[in-house]
Amino acid sequence: MILWHNPRCSKSRAALALLTGRGVTPTIRNYLDDAPDLDELRAARAALGLPVIDMMRPGEPDFRALGLTRDSDDETLLRAMAARPKLIERPVLFSSGRAVIGRPPENVLSLL
Repeated sequence: MILWHNPRCSKSRAALALLTGRGVTPTIRNYLDDAPDLDELRAARAALGLPVIDMMRPGEPDFRALGLTRDSDDETLLRAMAARPKLIERPVLFSSGRAVIGRPPENVLSLL
């Protein structure tokens, strides 16, 4: 299991605590320091099975600063996340070709 994690985010910390409390120690990827590239973001989208916009934090100031909208095309949104990883919704847990966004944190338990 791999967790795209932001240690400053309470939801991300809560998801990690839920996992470790059940004896699961995921590989932690601080995605702000080790940003996923376009191919990884495309793979994440496929694993999540969600629209690209649902992988994003549209409330982030960068979302508006880049001129993005909920109607922006997928490629534009993916490129924005690759360039500015703080636009990626967090946390994201990956396991065996599947993924979930940990909002609420309990969502991560569905991959156990």
